[in-house]
Amino acid sequence: MRIRGAVLERIGAQAPFTESRPISVCDLELAEPGPGELLVRIEAAGLCHSDLSVVDGNRVRPVPMLLGHEAAGRVEAVGSGDSDIAVGQRVVMTFLPRCGDCAGCRSEGRMPCVPGSVANNEGVLLNGGSRLRRDGERVHHHLGVSAFATHAVVDRRSVVPVDDDVPPEVAAVLGCAVLTGGGALLNSAKPGPNDRVMVVGLGGVGMAAVLVAVSLGVPEVIAVDTVPEKLASARELGATAAYTPAEVTEKGVQAEVVVEAAGNVRAFETAVGATAAGGTTVTVGLPAPDARASISPLALVAQGRSIVGSYLGSAVPSRDIPAYVRLWRAGELPVERLVSAHIGLDQINRAMDELATGHALRQVIVFD
Repeated sequence: MRIRGAVLERIGAQAPFTESRPISVCDLELAEPGPGELLVRIEAAGLCHSDLSVVDGNRVRPVPMLLGHEAAGRVEAVGSGDSDIAVGQRVVMTFLPRCGDCAGCRSEGRMPCVPGSVANNEGVLLNGGSRLRRDGERVHHHLGVSAFATHAVVDRRSVVPVDDDVPPEVAAVLGCAVLTGGGALLNSAKPGPNDRVMVVGLGGVGMAAVLVAVSLGVPEVIAVDTVPEKLASARELGATAAYTPAEVTEKGVQAEVVVEAAGNVRAFETAVGATAAGGTTVTVGLPAPDARASISPLALVAQGRSIVGSYLGSAVPSRDIPAYVRLWRAGELPVERLVSAHIGLDQINRAMDELATGHALRQVIVFD
């Protein structure tokens, strides 16, 4: 079938992307779903730094590639074989499929799925191969989803079904921002009732961590960012305090649990330095592969501190997304407040500029 989507033509283009225009919105051919696969009509797709990191070259992927990994939509067709997903079901896309059998899947979310990671790196679906073509040329999939398009073919293991009462934009943001930011707390740090929580980096993932921390009722939720508007937004979402990184250092602000969600070295060093004795730093950001940080090993040992890496919030999406839906439905997790703008697919290059400048929270592409 013919679809319309946003294809990254080359990586490492210079910003502003509205001028270099590395992404083309064009027509493509999408194959029918194979065994164990689904055809999904995309309803909403969020822009995340994981998309930007491919555009700017921090994450090298094969191109051309149809971008987008945080999304929700309706199933329009089911491939051959038995399936527990019916046509018409709303589903949340997740950017790391889980085969269910490898050592990573047996780690209860602590480690990524091994075959899923290989497929993502190669730009193919979990069962192998691409379902996308443009003028006969192969187009690669982004993280098994490729959601910046009117339709997508995905592996069943890349989606989680949700009920119709969950709006598309809420469902989309659950699939990455909330899984990652919330999972850093619920799956990795597991703060106690008296633990303070600090979040360094207030993009969509960081703000989701703030929301989840507030929902947990921790005594102090401290937000940290360089952008004043984001600090104000964090307070509106329930943060009890908001500082710039410089203020954290100057005032000696600390917390027992610190989540680093910015994906850069300075943010990581700020997070480690602000972790109280006996506390835990959870890092979910994705800096450049050659980035290096400077920390004190002695402080880790002498103060009994820990640093934990958490990919996708150490989530098991089939387990965690329904839990977040229950919190949202109870009014305890207002995920819709993470959405800062609704955009059209043709605005994709400008939206990447907004993301790169650090001013956007969660821009969501809405499809008619």
